[in-house]
Amino acid sequence: MRFFVIDDNETIVALVTHALQAAGHEVQSTLAPQNAVDAVLAFQPDAILLDLMMPVIDGFELCVRLRKLAELKDTKIIILTAKTYEFDKRRARAVGADAFLVKQELLSNLDQFLKEIFAVMSKNAELAYWGTRGTLPVPGEQTIRYGGNTLCVSLAVDNEPLIIFDAGTGITSLAKHLMARPTARVTAKLLISHPHWDHINAIPFFTPLYVKGNEVEIIGPAHGHTSFREIVSAQMDDVYFPVTIREFGARVYFRDMREETMNVGHFEIKSMLLNHPGACLGYRVNYRGQSVCYITDNEIYPADNAYYNAELQKRLIDFVRDTDILITDCTYLDEEYPDKIGWGHSCTREVAQLAHSANVRALHLFHHDPGQDDEAIDRKLAQATQHLRDLDSNVVCLCPQEGDRYILGETAAP
Repeated sequence: MRFFVIDDNETIVALVTHALQAAGHEVQSTLAPQNAVDAVLAFQPDAILLDLMMPVIDGFELCVRLRKLAELKDTKIIILTAKTYEFDKRRARAVGADAFLVKQELLSNLDQFLKEIFAVMSKNAELAYWGTRGTLPVPGEQTIRYGGNTLCVSLAVDNEPLIIFDAGTGITSLAKHLMARPTARVTAKLLISHPHWDHINAIPFFTPLYVKGNEVEIIGPAHGHTSFREIVSAQMDDVYFPVTIREFGARVYFRDMREETMNVGHFEIKSMLLNHPGACLGYRVNYRGQSVCYITDNEIYPADNAYYNAELQKRLIDFVRDTDILITDCTYLDEEYPDKIGWGHSCTREVAQLAHSANVRALHLFHHDPGQDDEAIDRKLAQATQHLRDLDSNVVCLCPQEGDRYILGETAAP
C-alpha cells in the first residue's frame, strides 16, 4: 500500500517510514504541513498518517482540507499524535479522521504499530443481529435457531459511532456485549423506525444509557405534535415503569427524524416514510461505497390490490436500489397474507420482487410473526428463495439468526 506521513518531527517521520517500508509498503512524507496537499494529491496514497501539533497549520485544519478533496474520498486519514485527550479524539472523528492512534503507545512497539495501522486499513462495517422477531418476544424450544427476541440490529465500525436499529428486547443482548468490552464507553445513534412497542419497549433496559461518559442520541419520527422525546418519556412514566429518563447517567439526546439525510462520522443516513400505521421510517446507511437498508415495518400491496400505489413502490425501489444488504419486513408466508391485508406487513412474494427490482445484493428476511416457529421461518426462506429463482434473480436470500454477523461487501454468509 501507499502511505503519506505528515509530521514536523524528523525522527518520527524516519521511524514510521522505516517500519512501513520494511513491511513492503511505499512511503512518502513531508515535514512542512503547509505544503502537504499538493504532494498528497500527486502521490494518491491509500492512507495519510497525520500529526496534530504542527506549525503554520495543525492536523485538524489540514484534515478538514484533505477531506474536501474528491480525489481523496477513498483515502483513509489516521491521526498519529502525542495527545491523549478524549476531546481531541472526538474532534478528530468530527473532522473526518478514520482513526486516532497515540505515538507513545505504538512507536515503542513497532510490531503493534503495524498491527494497528493495518487493522484500520482493513476495517469494514459489521452488521450484527440481536433480535429478529416482530410484535412479541417468543422464547421457547420452537424458536431456538432464529431466536425469540424482538428487533434490534447494530452496524459497527471502529472509531465511528455505533448505529443501532430499533430497541426491541434484542437490545439487552447488545447492551451486555457493549458493557463487557475492556473499554466500555459507548457513543451510539439509536435509529427507531416507529414507536410501536416491539421497537421501543427495551429502551429502559439498554444499560449504557445509565453509564456516565456514554453518549447516545435517540432518533425517530415525531407523531403530530408529540416529539420523539415525549414518546419515549411517556413509556418510562412512573405509572408504567419505576425509572424515568431523568435517571439516565449518559448524555442522551433526542432528535425528531423526517424524510431527510444526515451525516454521522463517515456514515450517510437517509430516511423514508413507509407504508405502516402511523409515522414509520425506513433507513439507508451508506458507508464508503457500501450500504445497508433497514425497512421495517412496511406493507407492500400486490399489484392487483385496490390499495396498490405504483408511485410509492417506485420510491421504495429507488430508495433501496443497489444496496449491499436489504433488511426488510417479511412477516408472512404468501398463504398467510390474504387474512392479514391492511395490518402493515409484507409477504415473501412482494419482498422478493422488491429485492429483484432494486438489484440488491442480499435480501435478509426479518420481523417474523410471533406465531411462526423455526420450521415456519425455514418455509418462509424457501418460499422467498423460490420466488427469486422464478425471477431468474441474482439476489442472495438469507434469514439471519440472533447472533449472526455480516461484513458489508461479504454478504453471502455470516
